[in-house]
Amino acid sequence: MRTKDFYFDLPESQIAQIPLEQRDQSKLMYLDKKSGAIKHHIFSDVIDLLSPGDCLVLNNTRVLPARIFGVKDTGATVEFLLLKQVEKDAWECLVKPGRKAKVGATFTFGEGLMTCEVIEITDEGSRIVKFSYDGVFENVLEQVGTMPLPPYITEELEDQERYQTVFSKHNGSAAAPTAGLHFTDDLMQRILDKGIRIAYVTLHVGLGTFRPVKVDDVLEHKMHSEYYMVDDENASIINDTKASGGRIISVGTTSTRTLESVMQKYGEVKECSGWTEIFIYPGYEFKIIDGLITNFHLPESTLIMLVSALSTKEYVLNAYEVAVNEKYRFFSFGDAMILL
Repeated sequence: MRTKDFYFDLPESQIAQIPLEQRDQSKLMYLDKKSGAIKHHIFSDVIDLLSPGDCLVLNNTRVLPARIFGVKDTGATVEFLLLKQVEKDAWECLVKPGRKAKVGATFTFGEGLMTCEVIEITDEGSRIVKFSYDGVFENVLEQVGTMPLPPYITEELEDQERYQTVFSKHNGSAAAPTAGLHFTDDLMQRILDKGIRIAYVTLHVGLGTFRPVKVDDVLEHKMHSEYYMVDDENASIINDTKASGGRIISVGTTSTRTLESVMQKYGEVKECSGWTEIFIYPGYEFKIIDGLITNFHLPESTLIMLVSALSTKEYVLNAYEVAVNEKYRFFSFGDAMILL
């Protein structure tokens, strides 16, 4: 299986730079995963595509203001992007320019609100840094950090909450679980009123989400690890839905990877937490999910490979071609697809 098999042409003009004014008014493409049939909707119509007894599984992670700028004692300004916490007050970060951040180098943020020291350089060139501050880390970060928008978004985001889902809860992500950005509180209430259940899992999204596949052979690609959590209450909702014949529809590739990782490890959905490097591509046999709501992804990405695994590569790439022709908006602030 070749990486180039998942390529498609995308005009730059169709990369969404800002979110729509109303979250649930984006386009929604319905793709029949078995026949490849396509229908066009708006996102608020999703309620008509779901049935009482189904269960939507949402990722309730919250994006940290993970882009921070530190000043070295030389006066040089260096950009840090927090990737994941490795221990208390120690984080793995991407640093630009890296040559300024050698082991032992120290930096100051927010005119003294926080400092850090570089304690390690990883094999891949990222830095492990130890932060020092007074108070609560998340509160300090809110004061010194900015939202880490993906590299393909060049417009400034006026309302930082538009890069958070309305149900975000647990701080820890370097990127939003973007399929969830289309939901409003009102739409979620209407979904519940119809008898559709909602369950939550947590997966803290890392920047590996945006990392391109650089190998020709898909099977040689290695995923970055991401931390997930599932509690007993939500595991029970998912298991009860499955036992009663309802469909499990994951909202986003992150919810999918969480559920499939847990099933792969335990053979059931249960209260647990851990790190996952699961890589889902065509040929994978899904163990728990029946459907997927997801945005339109980058060419040759692990995300489009995951979507293809739930249907077929041919059906998904045809759907993407239709989406381009129909002027759908792509990527984080773009439109959505539902595969059932």
